[in-house]
Amino acid sequence: MPKPTVIAITKSKLSSCDGTRVSGAHKNQKQNPRNSGRTPVVRLMYGLRITSWLPLPEVSAEGPVVAEVEIREGSSAIFSEAMREVAKRGVDSKFSCDIFLPDGSTYSRWSGLFDFLISGDGRTVYARPLGNTSSEVLQTYLLGQVLSFVLLKVGIEPLHASSVVIKKTAVAFMGDCGFGKSTLAAAFLDSGYPLLTDDLLVLRPEERGFFACAGVPRIKLFPENAKNVLGPGMHGTPMNHLTRKLIIPLRKIQVHNCAVPLAAIYALAAPDRCAKRTSVQIRSLSPRRAFVELTRNTFNSVARDPDRLQRHFAHMSALATRVPVKLISYPRKPELLPAVREAILADLAK
Repeated sequence: MPKPTVIAITKSKLSSCDGTRVSGAHKNQKQNPRNSGRTPVVRLMYGLRITSWLPLPEVSAEGPVVAEVEIREGSSAIFSEAMREVAKRGVDSKFSCDIFLPDGSTYSRWSGLFDFLISGDGRTVYARPLGNTSSEVLQTYLLGQVLSFVLLKVGIEPLHASSVVIKKTAVAFMGDCGFGKSTLAAAFLDSGYPLLTDDLLVLRPEERGFFACAGVPRIKLFPENAKNVLGPGMHGTPMNHLTRKLIIPLRKIQVHNCAVPLAAIYALAAPDRCAKRTSVQIRSLSPRRAFVELTRNTFNSVARDPDRLQRHFAHMSALATRVPVKLISYPRKPELLPAVREAILADLAK
């Protein structure tokens, strides 16, 4: 997915995405009748209790709730201030953009698909379809990129990682887009290890370490990877016109629905650095190197206000010193995935 255009509209050089003031979005809440007369759904994921007037996938995650979030369908009036800023800044031609508004709220848009407005305190999200988009696609962006802003606003640092559950513990695969996180997770899924979360990972600090929170019961894969790893019977919904990735829903038996202790994080080496390799290599990283890898793989690198950066560095420092972080290098060949899986299982057994 292409990187979004980022525009910070504030009185200072750095935008503040952690404002606790009620954003302008709330002022217009009563102007939108679309949410009235409906029964909202309640979902627990990533440590959030989400009440939504929009359809959401069935999620039965368990665990403590850090924050309450409400998702509503937004009217044109609610988005009016954001639209003025979009026009002022000349980003109408961009496929995706994130704009930080003066009242602390955040506007995110994918042209022709949908846009979102996140309140300054992160407690309310307004969603608005901009075209004939499936609910599966809207949910994927809403519960991924958009939710990452919500998490940051309520003080939670998400990682760009997928995770499976092995012997009642979470094992995370961390890396940039295209590094193969989801494909590796799918290789474990194919062997009976349930998926905890795909792409976005929330880690909750506890006295004895960190717990990994359950996410959305779906996985995103390219068609050829889905066919090679999960079999030809796997079908999904295309994400958007710029990628061939599919959104593949998973059955209850294929996912784990509660937070579990984090055993290890495997940082995936860049595919181009492993092209000539013929075997799997795993090596432990020093806390200093682990900190670099963790910081590099934050899910949201757009929000950079001082408070967020301070929390980010503190969280990654704690992870680097309390959790084993390892670098795994292997050639990205489908036929080698079973060997990669077995190498990780052997490493965990040491």
